[in-house]
Formats: sequence, structure tokens, C-alpha cells
Amino acid sequence: MIKNNFVKLAMTAGIFLSTSLVHAQEKEWETIFNGNNLDGWVMKFSGYELGVNYKDTFRAGDGVMSVNYDQYDTFKEEFGHIFYKEKYSNYNFSLEYRFVGDQVPDGPDWAYRNNGIMAHSQDPKTITLHQDFPTSIEIQLLGGAPTGERTTGNMCSPGSHISMGGEVITQHCINSNSKTYRGDQWVRIDVEVRNSKVLRHKINGELVMEYQDIQIDASDETIPMQIFNQGTPLEEGYISLQAESHNTEFRNIMIQNLDE
Repeated sequence: MIKNNFVKLAMTAGIFLSTSLVHAQEKEWETIFNGNNLDGWVMKFSGYELGVNYKDTFRAGDGVMSVNYDQYDTFKEEFGHIFYKEKYSNYNFSLEYRFVGDQVPDGPDWAYRNNGIMAHSQDPKTITLHQDFPTSIEIQLLGGAPTGERTTGNMCSPGSHISMGGEVITQHCINSNSKTYRGDQWVRIDVEVRNSKVLRHKINGELVMEYQDIQIDASDETIPMQIFNQGTPLEEGYISLQAESHNTEFRNIMIQNLDE
């Protein structure tokens, strides 16, 4: 009887798991950028109120969302982010990006061909006036210089920590194992986010990074306001894209919400 019950339980668990996997696969992908305007998105630049699109940096048209610096004479750390209106916890996210043109004068060296996707971002309404970056996990997007190697799909952690191999990592940025992508070619990135448990990065379909246990770093002095205790799991938040001093284009911005 015990053996028969065990078999029944195992079969039931197997059916449930199979059904869950099929259900997840059937979740529809949603395009969250309409290609023509920035409806559904809001900007926040360091030094400016929420909703101010400083110097018309973020633009849309012909299927592309772009970060533009043609109205800047110089860069004075006006770091910007553009946030999608919805908050998510479990999802797959995908877009294509490329870097174009030159970096704006006086942009920091580290920001050359540098952008990012911010996952589990704090509510943009809670970002302080001069805050440079939201509490989040950054999936860093980098373009290669004419020579040398430079990975993309890296991880950076403003106001947060992660774990790898069961160990909490306090280093701010960790490189992926991706190839180097130079010039103005389009590169696809896919991100799998499972609340605070795991994040996976894929570049052009290849897994390049995985980590676990996303949590708040309340000691991060670059984040003026921390509303959680140290180590609090970072389980949900907003998605944003960066403006860090180099012209960037995004297209095919899509999400697959895995929550009910």
C-alpha cells in the first residue's frame, strides 16, 4: 500500500510539473515598446524631476528606442533611466541593442559603449533628485573597442548583492563569459528572472551568466535612500534602460510574464 501510494504521489507530482512547464511555455510574449513613441515609459535623470526627458535624450521612432547625446555640449553626470510602467517578479525579458556614434564629451571612461538593463528596480517615484542609479540588478551591456576583449551581459549591483556558488558576492560588477561584440552590430540579450532566486543572462542565445539570491545592500552609500534591511530578498521591481553617455539603440523590447 505504501509503495502504491508513493507511485501515485510521484505520478501526480510529475503530471503537475509537466503541466506547469507547459503552462509556462504557453505564456505569451508581450511587446512593451510600440516603436513609435515612449508611451508607457517614464524617465528619471540625476538632478531632474521624474518625467523630465533631459535634452530629449530618450527618443522613439521607426521601431527603435534610442539614447541620444546630439544636444549635449558636455556630460556632467546626468545619468538617466527610462522605466516601464509595470512591476514584475517572474519573467523572461528580451531586446536587441547596439551602440552608435561617439561618446559625448566628458563622459566617464568606463561608460564608453556602456548601457544596461536594470531588473527589480525600485519604484522610480522613490528615486531622490540627485540619485544616479536605482536600487536594482544591472544586466550590463558593453560594446568592444577596436582592439582588446570586453564581455557583455555582465552583472552590476547598485544597492544590491548576489550569490554565486552559495557565497554572497559583494563585488560591484562581475564579468560574464561572453564574446566581444564590436562596431554597430545588433546584439540580442535574453534575461530570465525568477524573483530573488535566480537570474540568467543569454547573449545571442548563449548562456553567459547565472547567479542567485538577489538581495538588498543597505550599506551602499551611492543609494541615498534604502527602505529595506540589509539582506532583504529583492523579489520584484521595475525594468529600466540606461543613459550613461554613449548613444545607444534598442529594438524588439519584449517580456514574457511568468506570474499568474
